[in-house]
Amino acid sequence: MSPTPPVSPASAAKDIHFREFVLLCACLMAMNAMSIDPMLPALPDIGRDLAIPHPNDRQLIISVYFLGLGFGSLLFGVLSDRFGRKLVLGSAMALFIVSSIACASAQSFFMMLVGRGCAGFFAGASRVITVGIVRDRFHGDAMARVMSLIFAVFMLIPVMAPSFGSAVLLVAPWRWIFWALVILASLILIWMVVRLPETLKPENRMRITPGALLQTIGMVMRTRSSIGYMLASGVVMGGLIGFILSIQQIFYDVFDAQAIFPLGFAAIAGCMGVGSLINSRLVSRFGARRMSQSALIAFILIAAVHLAVILAGAETLATFMVLQAMTMMTVAFTASNFSAISMEPFHKGAGVASSFQAFLTTALSSALGSVVGRAFDGTTLPFTIGLLTFGIGSFLIVIWAERGKLFTRPHHGAMREAEVDFH
Repeated sequence: MSPTPPVSPASAAKDIHFREFVLLCACLMAMNAMSIDPMLPALPDIGRDLAIPHPNDRQLIISVYFLGLGFGSLLFGVLSDRFGRKLVLGSAMALFIVSSIACASAQSFFMMLVGRGCAGFFAGASRVITVGIVRDRFHGDAMARVMSLIFAVFMLIPVMAPSFGSAVLLVAPWRWIFWALVILASLILIWMVVRLPETLKPENRMRITPGALLQTIGMVMRTRSSIGYMLASGVVMGGLIGFILSIQQIFYDVFDAQAIFPLGFAAIAGCMGVGSLINSRLVSRFGARRMSQSALIAFILIAAVHLAVILAGAETLATFMVLQAMTMMTVAFTASNFSAISMEPFHKGAGVASSFQAFLTTALSSALGSVVGRAFDGTTLPFTIGLLTFGIGSFLIVIWAERGKLFTRPHHGAMREAEVDFH
């Protein structure tokens, strides 16, 4: 491994090392994975205890969280552009903890959904403000590489989370999964308050006025690459949401493989971490556009092969896991790169732009993923058709965003200018 890169004095506070910065940002972003993936093996127990009538209705515990996440994403980046990253993020995390306590104490399906919606709403801050923090310090391919490192660390959480949830269920009721989340979120909040400096420069703070908000959002809407890659990200990430919503039922009902669900989920999710790590090593050399566009083409081809396997009647647990692992690896290449490309123009107003990006991508991916999840019919066919459709749709949007010119590297010099010495 290459030595840990030092943080440039011009771009970062001296009291937090680059490695700690990446780890803390990964933990902040991982709050969403910690709020979703450990719940997956507990969904049958939650459904039984809260009298949820239909198995597909249990998906609402996940999808309502995503709905709240989308609306929260729209607000907190805007507030952080005015009041600073640290104050807004800390306040939202505290309210997230309160919402998770409500989920742990819920006595009805309705109260569970209310608590999950509120938890998702406040968790939106950890997503968008963390991206704003990274954008405060890096840009272009440098930002893409840092985001890939963050995603590589972040992906350790979904790899371990279902196993953690299953382990809790062996010794305690499902409510203790939420109590464990409360404890972990509290520790991350303390770490953030003590160690993370304020990254938003005073001159980049924005007044919260309708005019300022509309100006930044208008810039996003007028910037073809920004709005295009936001839409493309939302569409292709619909496949990831569909995967999360469907995966428990696929393992339990399609393949009757409850016993290996945590291990199988870890193997598939782990490939996203591997993809993020590979991307972090290569994106500075080849560029975010070339890496993500190539990965998107691979996503489409893998989904097409998977569909052919299903239609041929050859689908098994092994073929599903192998092909889905390959698909998730390509998603890792698109996620961080699409985000970095869409955020390129915003050194000022990064919080507003990040909020709009997160809201748009989350709302779009949640809507599309929910369609896939609700279409579950006891087979992997609806899920795979959804993946192929989303991949093709995302690719067409990228072609539009790039005016038909793929694999380019605009602003090559400026894009590669790193505010941290990666070597």
